[in-house]
Amino acid sequence: MLHARTTSAGSARAADAALWAALAATTGYGFHDAATASLTTDLLLPLAVLAVAVPWSRHRPAAAVVLVNGLCAVGLADPATPGNTHVLPLAALSFLLGSRVAAARSPLLVLAGCSAVNLATCAVLRAHPVWWFYAMSVLPAALLLPWLMGRHWRGRRQLVREGWRLARSLEDRQHLVAERARLTERAGIAADMHDSLGHALSLVALRAGALELSPDLTDRDRADLAELRGTIADAVEQLRDTVAVLHDPPNGNTGAGLPVNDTVEDLLSRAVASGVPVRWERRGAESPLSPLIARGMYRVVQEALTNAVKHAPGCPISVRITHEPSRTHVSVMNAVPSAGGSARTGVRPGRGVGRGLMGLHERVAVLGGSLRTEPDAGRFHVTAVLPHQTTTRPRTPTPEPMTTPGRPTQKPVTAPGTPTPEPVTAPGTPARAQAPASPSEATLTPGPDTASAPFPPESAKRLASVRGEARRRSAVAFVAPVVAAVFFVPSAAYLAWQLTTSVLPPSHFDELSVGRPRAELAPLLPARAYPYPPDHARSAPRPPGTRCEFYRSGRDLLGDVDLYRLCWSGDTLSAKDTVRARRP
Repeated sequence: MLHARTTSAGSARAADAALWAALAATTGYGFHDAATASLTTDLLLPLAVLAVAVPWSRHRPAAAVVLVNGLCAVGLADPATPGNTHVLPLAALSFLLGSRVAAARSPLLVLAGCSAVNLATCAVLRAHPVWWFYAMSVLPAALLLPWLMGRHWRGRRQLVREGWRLARSLEDRQHLVAERARLTERAGIAADMHDSLGHALSLVALRAGALELSPDLTDRDRADLAELRGTIADAVEQLRDTVAVLHDPPNGNTGAGLPVNDTVEDLLSRAVASGVPVRWERRGAESPLSPLIARGMYRVVQEALTNAVKHAPGCPISVRITHEPSRTHVSVMNAVPSAGGSARTGVRPGRGVGRGLMGLHERVAVLGGSLRTEPDAGRFHVTAVLPHQTTTRPRTPTPEPMTTPGRPTQKPVTAPGTPTPEPVTAPGTPARAQAPASPSEATLTPGPDTASAPFPPESAKRLASVRGEARRRSAVAFVAPVVAAVFFVPSAAYLAWQLTTSVLPPSHFDELSVGRPRAELAPLLPARAYPYPPDHARSAPRPPGTRCEFYRSGRDLLGDVDLYRLCWSGDTLSAKDTVRARRP
């Protein structure tokens, strides 16, 4: 990490050195091209200022712009011309200000302050109109337009970065989806192990306990059966521990799991064959059920039988299934065993009481039904109501109190932190495959429901915000020059028209003769006099009783040219002379 920082700092220093060299080259060219220039003030001082301003442009870009704008303000004091090569460094640093500062208010205040300093400099120096025009058009353009371009470039870079960040986020989300699917499958395996294998082992243990009491067996056989029963009971406990490891209560999904071919009748027949005293009945006309509902009804009966065999062995069990037009009621009730009943059959109560019933609550809630497990007058009653059609978004049910079927006096075990059930939208499809791993995943995953999502994902909001900001910056970068042109182009055209129509060529000036009337000299004079002579030209001595007019000797718009002064006595030319461009 330290090497990475050092490399980045070295690259920044190299880029600053290259920028300083380029700006220094423009300063050197301006110094070489100037007719008269001071080595200290026109070359060494600007180079030193740029050597400070360029590094500042990374951490204090506003200060760097102010520093270089000072060079342009000093250039306004030049009596020959206001234009100099410092405008290019000012534009470059203004571009860096826009590309490195996200906010707009502070940079705009800095640019406005720089323009105010330039205009104040013109006012203090009593500059010519050309200087004022330069301070009101060229310098603001060098400040504002590059800053807008820098902001636009920054917006484009930010848009690209946000796009790549979104792509990385989607990749990470896909990894999370895969991991969630793996964990969901583990939870499904745990549910199937608990529901199917645990039930089968409990029946085998019960069968072994019944055989142990047979009078036809020898003591050796009884010992072997007792050992077998103990081994099966230990296997049940180890299975429960394994399920506890695989089970994920916060994010677990008790979906339908693997499809089963057994029916409730097959389940009950096996229980009767194993010696479980089960009596069952079915009421009402059976209607076709979806695989999810049939699976849920199977799991309710299976879990209730497993708990009854485990916690109330030898006690009679009654199962009643009542079919209604829109729903099915499943009722499993077993008597509470007498004290010592467990010792008689040898089936030990399992640890972790309530885990199966908690999973059963989740499973029935996913299907849109309800489940009640409660002791009732010396019996333990499990009642489930399953709709024939699953709902699209079932409400999270309030966890019912759960007690051990064989221990009605035990403190009820609730299901804290029961996860919110996910919607089941396609009957016949396993619930694990239908429910999205997370709300954000459901929103980002393309599908038919994506367009109808009530709220867009946060990444889409962020991307839309960045795109909107980039569009606004592009619009401002386009509109700002147009607005500036509306304000400055007419005034610039008018000023250029005044300067070019007040030019008296040197050949015409030589032809003007003192003492001749204005009517004879009119063809040689320009359309109008120069309206902005400098103060030293206005204050120059003139012949008494005359009025003087000034004309420019060249068409250079930015340069300061010599002026011709014509003094008239009435309509007669009484004197003519040349006023130098530089102040004496």
